[in-house]
Amino acid sequence: MASAPSKLYQDDASLVVALLDTNPFFWAAASLPFSEFLQHVVPFINSLLLLNQLNRVVLIATGTSSCGYIFDSGEANSNANANANANALCSGIIKKLEDFVGKDSKIAKGPNGNGDATRPAISSLLSGSLSLALCYIQRIFRSGARHPQPRILCIQGSPDGPEQYVAVMNSIFSAQRSMVPIDSCIVGTQHSAFLQQASYITGGVYMKPQQLDGLFQYLAAVFATDLHSRNFLRLPKPVGVDFRASCFCHKKTIDLGYVCSVCLSIFCKYHKKCSTCGSEFNQGTVDSTTREQKR
Repeated sequence: MASAPSKLYQDDASLVVALLDTNPFFWAAASLPFSEFLQHVVPFINSLLLLNQLNRVVLIATGTSSCGYIFDSGEANSNANANANANALCSGIIKKLEDFVGKDSKIAKGPNGNGDATRPAISSLLSGSLSLALCYIQRIFRSGARHPQPRILCIQGSPDGPEQYVAVMNSIFSAQRSMVPIDSCIVGTQHSAFLQQASYITGGVYMKPQQLDGLFQYLAAVFATDLHSRNFLRLPKPVGVDFRASCFCHKKTIDLGYVCSVCLSIFCKYHKKCSTCGSEFNQGTVDSTTREQKR
């Protein structure tokens, strides 16, 4: 599908689509409780709306089995009672997040109540929330000749899910083609290779705060600035980017692998036939099959 035609942007107005990790398994073991985490995120959302009356903020929850829209300032502004004060905004977001987490837990458990929710290190559905964010931005692209500059902010704590590698990379390249930066704020204990690549490829900002107690200060100082103002600021840059890929056969992150010369699918072991495109490889073509080392 062709990308949306370019529009006339407003330099200082921003459309921020924030992806909020609501994985209960991560937050149950996190040093910062989820309730205190929201006390940093909700004021940050308020600050974005206060910086410019044309700013728009959309909040998407990233669960373990589903994703969903939680808050849209554009819709809230149409209702005078929805944004009467900060307390109403905070209570509304928290109530919707609670409902979402409950529904997501039921989906994870399945009809029998004993699904994948028993796994302690389950990853969040990052690929799904990125897709929702890009679909929303494309709808804004086609809504009129003037609109705020869009960007995506991923506030992620859960570890990467290697099984989502293809879907996440497709979303990253879609964002790159649409010129939508993906910012990343990691609140977990380990870095995210997916989001390192996302921010690097799309020209976004990647940061892992050292002190979560001051999370609001990090968000306000780094991620509140519009894209035009970033040209005049010295924002943090990642020390390195993990470019390792995940194999298509076992969904594991690998350093060395076999690459199909037809469809570029990656495998951790040699296969006589590509499971993606069906191309067959005989013994004579084993040496010609690309085996690359990821940087």
